Amino acid sequence: MSEPTTDPLPAGEVTGPQRVPAPVVRPARRVGRVWRDRAVHVVRGVSPPTMALGTRLGGDEDISQRHARAVIDLALRVGEAMLSTGASAADCVATVLRLTSAYGVRSAHVDVTFTSITVSIHRGLHEDPLSVMRVIPGRAPDYTRLEAVQRMVDRAVRDSAAGREPLDVDEARRRLTEILTAPHPYRRWVVTLGAALLTVGVVMLFGASPGMWFVAAVSAVIVDRVQRVMYGIGLAAFFAQVLSAMVPATIALALFAAVENGIDVPGVRSPSLVVISGIVMLLAGLGVVGAAQDALDGYYVTAGARVMEVVMMTLGIAVGVAIVIGTANRLGVSMEVSPFVVLGGTPLLSTLGAALIAVGFCLGTYTGFRATLVATLVASLAWLVLELALGLGLGPVASTAVAASPVGALAVLANRRLRLPELAIGTAGIVPLLPGLAVYRAIYLMQEGTPAVVPNALTHLLTAVATGIALAGGLSIGGYLARRRLGLDVAAQRARKRSRGRVVEP
Repeated sequence: MSEPTTDPLPAGEVTGPQRVPAPVVRPARRVGRVWRDRAVHVVRGVSPPTMALGTRLGGDEDISQRHARAVIDLALRVGEAMLSTGASAADCVATVLRLTSAYGVRSAHVDVTFTSITVSIHRGLHEDPLSVMRVIPGRAPDYTRLEAVQRMVDRAVRDSAAGREPLDVDEARRRLTEILTAPHPYRRWVVTLGAALLTVGVVMLFGASPGMWFVAAVSAVIVDRVQRVMYGIGLAAFFAQVLSAMVPATIALALFAAVENGIDVPGVRSPSLVVISGIVMLLAGLGVVGAAQDALDGYYVTAGARVMEVVMMTLGIAVGVAIVIGTANRLGVSMEVSPFVVLGGTPLLSTLGAALIAVGFCLGTYTGFRATLVATLVASLAWLVLELALGLGLGPVASTAVAASPVGALAVLANRRLRLPELAIGTAGIVPLLPGLAVYRAIYLMQEGTPAVVPNALTHLLTAVATGIALAGGLSIGGYLARRRLGLDVAAQRARKRSRGRVVEP
């Protein structure tokens, strides 16, 4: 017996009463999943990270080994020349990356310490990488050579950007050798004159009389000669600093002895200013600004080394002055060199002193005539801005930052419009604002050896550090705003980003 079968009803045919379908109830698990997906969509990031790590896999596989070796050798020589002549770590790294990119090597990595520079080239998975290091033999600011090196790199970058072949690598190396071996723009006695002008400007900031100008200039000339001899015999920098600091202290000792014996030296009212002018000339105050600049740029190893250099050089000055003071006490001469002096004099005299400091610095760093003239005007303007900010009630540190900002902007403007070295203009413009005296005050108090003066010494030390950061920050902000206004070439933009460890979009 067969089972009864039922055929499906044709579409649209209804038999019997029509049934209403029951409402569909979504499971609670499915509703929770929907809300969870929405929450994840709101929270989870949708763009790639701004600082991706390990994503630069491409290399320079198509570059021959000979070309890669030639480029890395040229880049190392350029980096060594820049660091030796006074460039900052960030500027050196950016310039080297611009140069390697101009010659077709875009996988270069540059590492800079206080005493060495390393350039590495990644040539892909199937070629051996190249990595070479050079040691920096010494540092002596020479802005004429630095300017010439930067111009050579700029020319190569412009040719590459315009689709032209840059200067041949071998020819570029020969050109670099010519730059580094060329004679200075003026003789050594001009550098000595610059040191004298710098110290005269320093004592003018403190309102000294013309008699003190002459004494400070003579002291600076002797110090410059002593340093020259110490450098020639290869004496360590610390001991050279000790002997150099003893020169102005000995001159002050002679002046103190003359006063005690009833001998009146015309125009000399404060022998301590002779020591202070020599201290400001000798102090590695620029190291404070350089350390702050490297720290702001992210080069902490170099910044730490610069700070240590400042401390050692300042200790050398303190030891030299202490030896002379101890000798004076043994001879029965009442000599006390206090670093607690205040700025004085009229605004015109102080501005003239700031201008002389800039001129002296430019001569001491072999800066060209046009750059020296512009730097003098910039330094005078910076000092006027500083006095205006102090008159408005701003603190010393804030006033220093305000005064340094236009210096950074004007340095970039002079580089773009007049083709003058930006570093020379910017550094010379802030030399009158350097915290050299504050650094010496801290060391002077620390060497007294009494616990009561330690808080005061730390206060002066922190003031010096804050002033250095203010100077570096003001220069950076002013330069940044000027570059944003004037525009920065694409190669320089990429190099600066890469020098700070950021990924550059292709």
